[in-house]
Amino acid sequence: MNKQVQVEDLGYRDYKETWDYQEDLFKQILDTKITNRRQGKELPTSNHFLFVEHPHVYTLGKSGDFDNLLVDEAKLQEIGASFYKINRGGDITYHGPGQIVGYPILDLENFFTDIHRYLRTLEEMIILTLDEYGIKGQRSPGETGVWLDVGTPFARKICAMGVRASRWVTMHGFAFNVNADLGYFDHMIPCGIKDKAVTSLNVELGREKVSMEEVKGKLLEHFNQLFETQS
Repeated sequence: MNKQVQVEDLGYRDYKETWDYQEDLFKQILDTKITNRRQGKELPTSNHFLFVEHPHVYTLGKSGDFDNLLVDEAKLQEIGASFYKINRGGDITYHGPGQIVGYPILDLENFFTDIHRYLRTLEEMIILTLDEYGIKGQRSPGETGVWLDVGTPFARKICAMGVRASRWVTMHGFAFNVNADLGYFDHMIPCGIKDKAVTSLNVELGREKVSMEEVKGKLLEHFNQLFETQS
């Protein structure tokens, strides 16, 4: 099993361009696995973890409801946002400046073959990172992602998640609001959930801005710890 993970920070990059790059890495891993099984080989499969920050974009998962996007094409142009229907699970999600988006493209056969555990482990990475800032992140029963004040009228989501997996290879991932413009969430029903709000780390800390590099460093530290890998 190869537990090495290649980490790339793509900086500020277009959503479609990044999606295409994910698909390329995803296909390379799948092709290796198919070759191994057909030819009886044991070539190692690679693992990747991409960090990126996107321009304003709304994405809808394959089982999502288009009605959860509350604006039309004209309004999208007015607010400088794009829209894509994509091949991950989950409903509608927003990505934009001030948000850390992470795409782990892993062969889970190098780690553990359990999608439920995989999602809970990504959530734990966020929860441990929030704890370093004195914030208690929580899971909400039946809802993927990380929340604050679950079970109260003030419940709010700080990190959304949606993944795709084939032959135990993952893509897509998480969107962690660090310095996000929360106004963009008003143009959708986040993840199709109507009764909970959305927040950002800087808002919770009462700061104008939180260091994105610092947060990425903490995320990576906890990722390595939880997946028992080096990156």
